[in-house]
Amino acid sequence: MTAATSNRLRVLFVDDESAIREVMKIELPRMGHDVTICEDGHAALRTLETQTFDAAIVDLRMPGPSGWDVIDHIKKVSPETEVVISTGHGDMDAAIQAVRRGAYDFLPKPCKLFEIAAVLKRIADKRTLTNKTIALETRLKAVEGSPDLIGRTPEMLKVKSLVDKIAPTDSSVLILGETGTGKELVARRIHDLSHRSKMAFVAVNCGALPENLVESELFGHRKGAFTGADTPRKGLIEVANGGTLFLDELGELDKSMQVKLLRFLESGEVRRVGESEAFHVDVRVVCATNRDLQQMVREGTFREDLFFRINTFEIHLPALRERKADIPELARSLVARHRKHRDTNSEPFSQETIQVLQEYEWSGNVREMANALEHAVILADGGIIQPEHLPNSVTRKVMAMAQKDAPAGVALPASARTLREIEMDVIYQVLDKHKGDKPKAAAELGIALKTLYNKLNADMQKAG
Repeated sequence: MTAATSNRLRVLFVDDESAIREVMKIELPRMGHDVTICEDGHAALRTLETQTFDAAIVDLRMPGPSGWDVIDHIKKVSPETEVVISTGHGDMDAAIQAVRRGAYDFLPKPCKLFEIAAVLKRIADKRTLTNKTIALETRLKAVEGSPDLIGRTPEMLKVKSLVDKIAPTDSSVLILGETGTGKELVARRIHDLSHRSKMAFVAVNCGALPENLVESELFGHRKGAFTGADTPRKGLIEVANGGTLFLDELGELDKSMQVKLLRFLESGEVRRVGESEAFHVDVRVVCATNRDLQQMVREGTFREDLFFRINTFEIHLPALRERKADIPELARSLVARHRKHRDTNSEPFSQETIQVLQEYEWSGNVREMANALEHAVILADGGIIQPEHLPNSVTRKVMAMAQKDAPAGVALPASARTLREIEMDVIYQVLDKHKGDKPKAAAELGIALKTLYNKLNADMQKAG
């Protein structure tokens, strides 16, 4: 079903012979396409003022405006439309010349149905490849976080289980979670595990779309539809045809766009800005937001009917601070991504660094940690990542927490060059307090005696 729908084309058929038009009016829909029939060049040019098409089959010789005139007009107002010339055997040289002028192919008259079906399939395949390319370019602009769903905590295992159950269906999904928790990664996994995985995955950040161009970005526009629309443009919904459309930060859409999105979700029809005719697309929609949509519904800023339409299944992504046990594995995965050209089999972190990563709150979640680790990878220059390689904003906050939780009577220095030096200052203060009694010092510090000896030995070696 998906493949057939994604290969559906909007076809303009232009021929002055009524018998041929009647046949095409029946046969082209049977092939799975939407067809508009025109009896001559005049009708074709009028139609092209309000509609665009994926393909046009045009008779070369007609009274009034000829096939040449129609071709030139199509290439001017809708260069993405593929033109197929239909011509008699005596006009083969003209047909070849038309191909050189931009026509996609030519069909000798009388055209056989299987030949028409074959050329339209090639056009559909080309369109699918183009859409995938556009989708890839869109995704490359928004790559973030870990390349996979990392985590073995109960919270993440629940997310993975739900994704595995939902993915094979065509149901709409709403992903909820704070900024940076990996909502796009969940949407991508849903797509990859679905029967649409070979088609396009198109990610759209609704909050990043210019307010005056949201409709054009989503639904597309024809040339001249508004000031600045110098060329026709496919909407991202159309680009996702046959695949998955991921609408991130859905709560940022205004009420007028919510109405248009709801209409699309209910009908499956898209109408480009400036066009009079709608056309069908087959798209699975996955939405995400960090906002409370139910509260927005109560406040009147989000449509209740749209909320119910997109919320067939709901997935809650936990914040990183709620699954700290996953941080070491996630951090190793992120470092492996940054060090993809180096050996990643060895442990990239010191024990102290792992401790810092787990103690920090990560208000920006996975995205913030990814940026912090990219910073650390550069400073570590291929070596073990130490706490001092992390951004100052991370180490300062962890030390502020340590100051709050420090043993009574121990004063942490206001500033220090590295977290390790601060740690050793605290250790020596506690040792002085207990007059060198290491077991008592270890007990107050909350660390194993062996760990205390290791830290002291490491500090002595460094000093030596």
